[in-house]
Amino acid sequence: MDRNSNAYTFLFVVLLIAVVASALALTATALQPEQAENVKNEKMQNILGTVGIEVARDSAQIPFDKYIVERIALDSKGQERNDVDAFTVDLKKELKKDVEEQAFPLYVADIEGAKYYIVPLRGKGLWDAIWGYIALKDDVNTIKGAVFDHKAETPGLGAEITQGWFKKRFDDEKIFDGSGNFIGVSVAKGYQGGENKDDNAVDAISGATITGDGVTDMISERLVNYLPYFKNNTNVKVAAN
Repeated sequence: MDRNSNAYTFLFVVLLIAVVASALALTATALQPEQAENVKNEKMQNILGTVGIEVARDSAQIPFDKYIVERIALDSKGQERNDVDAFTVDLKKELKKDVEEQAFPLYVADIEGAKYYIVPLRGKGLWDAIWGYIALKDDVNTIKGAVFDHKAETPGLGAEITQGWFKKRFDDEKIFDGSGNFIGVSVAKGYQGGENKDDNAVDAISGATITGDGVTDMISERLVNYLPYFKNNTNVKVAAN
């Protein structure tokens, strides 16, 4: 074939694309097990982070097995579902279902005799999904810790929800008001509450109001589904809303 012809150029480009595409596909396939392992380890790392156990991602398995003493999947009425492994629940997929059909994962940690309930979160930020985990102390009212992450929030603004100084604001915040009604925790623009842990609010990130509102909403929208379980399975009085 004439190497200066259009047909030769076209054929060369097609073959080059086919070779590169095949190489990328093979590489992606070969890396899938490692990627899945990394996702699993990161999930365990984040869950442990809410209760103050800081570990490297690759070292998360042993402390996870030590401190997470229960992982439960609930239905919308707070009943345990034996047909679902909580750890494998994908909230991105669950949120596309009606609430009555969703599974609600719950992790129970025991840290030197102290019990914590850890709830996965997922919501919407300014540009795309945000998610995280929030841990409650055994009064199911006081937040032990929280972690947040995002897919596409703005660097220096909404993306700051991943920073330790922002997550620290949630420590010891309450999710019920003084009458026992579920309130959640609001990320409040112009917050003037200082270190008040009983007002159900924390200071927002400047310039990231919509992302902050997304954090507020996902905390409330996810936690409210766990109230039936807490009412029936803890010694804590949880007011009905």
